[in-house]
Amino acid sequence: MEQPSNNEFKVEDHLPFLDPLISRWFNEKYKDLTEPQRKAIPLIHNRENVLVSSPTGTGKTLTGFLAVINELFGLSRKGQLEDRIYCLYISPLKALANDINKNLNSPLDEIYRLAEEEGEKLPKIRAAVRSGDTPQSERQKMLRKPPHILITTPESFSLALSAPKFREKLMEIRWLIIDEIHEISATKRGSLLAANLERLASVNKDFIRVGLSAT
Repeated sequence: MEQPSNNEFKVEDHLPFLDPLISRWFNEKYKDLTEPQRKAIPLIHNRENVLVSSPTGTGKTLTGFLAVINELFGLSRKGQLEDRIYCLYISPLKALANDINKNLNSPLDEIYRLAEEEGEKLPKIRAAVRSGDTPQSERQKMLRKPPHILITTPESFSLALSAPKFREKLMEIRWLIIDEIHEISATKRGSLLAANLERLASVNKDFIRVGLSAT
């Protein structure tokens, strides 16, 4: 892919905290930051709670994940990436959760390919889906070696929080991302999710909350 010229957009000019490899990936992939990305990614990087409300197609998912990926990649570089859940992503639909898993793993694969091109072999950031369709064998695997980013639904999050062994894996998350928050908030699912988030907050007060919503 053609590299941007000196006169073209470079993400590092706007998000100087990004790892050089992630900046390179972004510049090769995108021509610019969207408005939500320009405004929200620095806030998430600075560990502030954020609600991103913007139309479909404005890069809300990447807005939520880029600062997270950047920090996890930094831990990977330092050899400090632990086998634990750092980020919990909650989606209202199982199909959407699987789609996000695909859309998240693809950028991660591309970033790590760039790292290999530059002669760097780094521990991989793992993402996985836990839903009602997840086989018991996969759930047991998550207990033994948790994904760094867990993608789930409100109902599966409730069940995970009620399972003593898995609940321990959620106690130290750093980021919580709730997608399509407008779809969840006005329903009984939203009430259940709000109650479970308070349960989580009672033992972990430090995680950053990121809400993604259509306008």
